[in-house]
Amino acid sequence: MHQQFTSAELEAIVEVAALADRVVAAHCHGKPGILAALAAGCRTIEHGSYLDGECAAAMRECGAILVPTRTIIEEILDSRAAPPFAQAKLAALADRHAEAVHIAREAGVTVAMGTDLAVTGRELPASWGRNGRELELLTTLGYTPLEAIEAATATGPATVGPQAPLSGQLLAGYAADVLTVEADPLADIAVLARPERITGVWKSGVRVKG
Repeated sequence: MHQQFTSAELEAIVEVAALADRVVAAHCHGKPGILAALAAGCRTIEHGSYLDGECAAAMRECGAILVPTRTIIEEILDSRAAPPFAQAKLAALADRHAEAVHIAREAGVTVAMGTDLAVTGRELPASWGRNGRELELLTTLGYTPLEAIEAATATGPATVGPQAPLSGQLLAGYAADVLTVEADPLADIAVLARPERITGVWKSGVRVKG
């Protein structure tokens, strides 16, 4: 809940990143950290668990992007993989995080998909390959399937600022990064969370699956 960098440190981090045409992602749960990161010029707020109306208004004013990372919360809660003390802490956080995402949506804050996954092994909770679950979870927090898809595709590149690839949209001059699936994701968003239901993958126009 506490701010862990001084404002001067945050400003220096953002300034040095900008020298290399980079933007800064701020890992924030509490309100003091969120507001300090925004004041310093951070591009994204990761998690944003205790975001409130003031934070949402500041994010809109700054053009910052929220990356809610709901997947990591649900995966650990479902699996009970964390130690008991951490499990209890996460359970107490989950409802407040959902409320924060609702507040952000109602305020018109831009949201991008991110998952905070960091484990190798598909059978393990919070592991690589389970990224698609975030889209379905966004719909449980009030987003339409199309809004969730846009958060994962069109908005995703914006989180890296000047380094953003021309990807995520079917536009002339953009990389042809395309998925085909066996069902309409606007009717069944969960199809994007199941690798076996993804029938084809193209990376820069080259088919790599299917």
